[in-house]
Amino acid sequence: MYRVKRIYDDPATEDGFRVLVDRLWPRGLSRERAHIDLWLKEVAPSTELRRWFHHEAPLFDEFTARYEAELDANPTAVDQLRELGRTHPVVTLLVGARDPELNQGVVLERYLEHHP
Repeated sequence: MYRVKRIYDDPATEDGFRVLVDRLWPRGLSRERAHIDLWLKEVAPSTELRRWFHHEAPLFDEFTARYEAELDANPTAVDQLRELGRTHPVVTLLVGARDPELNQGVVLERYLEHHP
């Protein structure tokens, strides 16, 4: 099972294996406080896509389509997450985004669940 959580939220035992899926390290957060098991930058949206989207709600549908196309073109990183999902009961995808519903973690979670 995959779930999405803000990296700024406190870690919890139910998070399972914690994977940071941002290309940039979250501002103001130490590595100790982050409690991540893996930083998988390769699965994050490209810098160009991240800058274009800039977390603007009206662009989210187009962002989703473009990000899914990037994921289709990046099977190695996606397969790494799939393998983690097979070996851990819970994999938490950590994002630095403020909006809990309009971010790459949400898109990535849906992608992993619906694109075998």
